[in-house]
Amino acid sequence: MAQKSKNSDQTKHDKDEVGIKLTVAGKKRVFDINEPKLPEWIQKNALTSGNYPYDKKMPRKEYEETLQDLQIELVKLQSWLLETGERVVALFEGRDAAGKGGTIFTLRQYMNPRTARNVALPKPDETESGQWYFQRYVRHFPTHGEFVTFDRSWYNRAGVESVMKFASPAQVETFLAEAPTFEKLIVSDGIRFFKIWLDIGQEMQLKRFHERRHSPLKHWKFSKMDEAGITLWDDYGKAADRMIERTHSAMAPWTIVKSNDKRRARLAVIRRVLLSIPYADRNISAIGPEDEKIIGTGPEFLRHASENLI
Repeated sequence: MAQKSKNSDQTKHDKDEVGIKLTVAGKKRVFDINEPKLPEWIQKNALTSGNYPYDKKMPRKEYEETLQDLQIELVKLQSWLLETGERVVALFEGRDAAGKGGTIFTLRQYMNPRTARNVALPKPDETESGQWYFQRYVRHFPTHGEFVTFDRSWYNRAGVESVMKFASPAQVETFLAEAPTFEKLIVSDGIRFFKIWLDIGQEMQLKRFHERRHSPLKHWKFSKMDEAGITLWDDYGKAADRMIERTHSAMAPWTIVKSNDKRRARLAVIRRVLLSIPYADRNISAIGPEDEKIIGTGPEFLRHASENLI
């Protein structure tokens, strides 16, 4: 009877330990992505995680009204690009579930897809693997009048490829040394160039992963790579810090956007683009001022976004 009780206790202990062991905001946690109910500690802390300055999402009505004004301006911007032949490249980077795809969709929602293209490349094939690293990205660059977004970009090398060991340390170092020169050529050729890092708190990332895992419509978004990445939060953070520190420049700066609230993040990104390009009939009052609590520039703002987490 005693043996049975001991085995029962061990089974209960094993069940309690199911999941991924993590350190979140200095506390030891166990997170089971397969458990349908989201843990209370994630639900409670998700929005304010990562030193996010708001404890409530932007109200939907306010968001939709503001977004409509900004999207009208984006349509005007696209008309100006076609008239002048100007070109835009905007690349979006960030941790998994930071909101890159949704932000790009919202940015392009009412733009003419014939001249506003999104590029989301799969892993390189055998031929591409033997090419100059930047080559397969350059072929997607804009011609006259085009607005091109990259949902992940050449910065895969300094992020995912570096952390997951898909690229060697020497390859990553070469990339970090070459990227600023490559981007100087982009800007020198007259392309209006945006590098946007969407920054997300750890609990919010776990919340979004959990939503994907249990959504009948979005479960395909949650991959084995995402699951593996849950335990590599610190590694991805160090890789991002190094990447932004090494590749931020006055000519090709990094825009950092705190993205725990997708609504605020989308508006912040669109505003930054609209305020940076002097297109015809630009309505500054309709665009509105930037929210400096959630948007900034370069490694200093990224470090500020991560303060007081431990």
